[in-house]
Amino acid sequence: MSGCATMRASSVLIVMSSIPVETAQRHAEAAAARGIGYLDAPVSGGEKGAQDGTLAIMAGGEAEVFERVRAVLQTMGRPTRIGPAGTGQLAKLVNQMMVASTIATVAEAMLLAERGGADPAQVRAALLGGFADSTILRQHAARMIARDFVPGGPAKYQIKDTKTALDFAQSLGLELPVLGLVDGLFTDMVEHGDGELDHSALILELRRRNGLPVS
Repeated sequence: MSGCATMRASSVLIVMSSIPVETAQRHAEAAAARGIGYLDAPVSGGEKGAQDGTLAIMAGGEAEVFERVRAVLQTMGRPTRIGPAGTGQLAKLVNQMMVASTIATVAEAMLLAERGGADPAQVRAALLGGFADSTILRQHAARMIARDFVPGGPAKYQIKDTKTALDFAQSLGLELPVLGLVDGLFTDMVEHGDGELDHSALILELRRRNGLPVS
């Protein structure tokens, strides 16, 4: 928070990177001590969302501070104030949990479809618009089928988020068994040298575990 030293009182510091909840809370306290407004405002939506100005922006901080900068945030996407400082980061952890778990489920589903004798592309097409439809099914399943793993979200960053979520849950006395399993899958994927690939390449780890070709 050394940057606060050069900021004027009544300025607003918006931190849009993904950081631990506790770090955001400490940042807010340090900013408040200097009369500076603070928002933690991580985003979701990927490169396409950033280019199109349609990012989901999860903000934590005082309501008055949020309203002061709402118009600025709206140029990048759809901002929502979650609550006090740190809750923007908490919402991002929830988002990343859901993304990671859904990628894992979609990867398993595509693998099951393939091994069961169905065309995964046709299965995906049939599911669009149904209860199983999702951004992950639309974007990541398509990447899995095409074997297009150019990184939009590298797997090595996925495990940063899953491990942060698990650590925070542990600090609250919570057990998250599904996330623990998903984190283990992504960790193995990275350890097998696929950390620079898109997180949809998790299907390669599942193929590896099942003795199937990965190339």
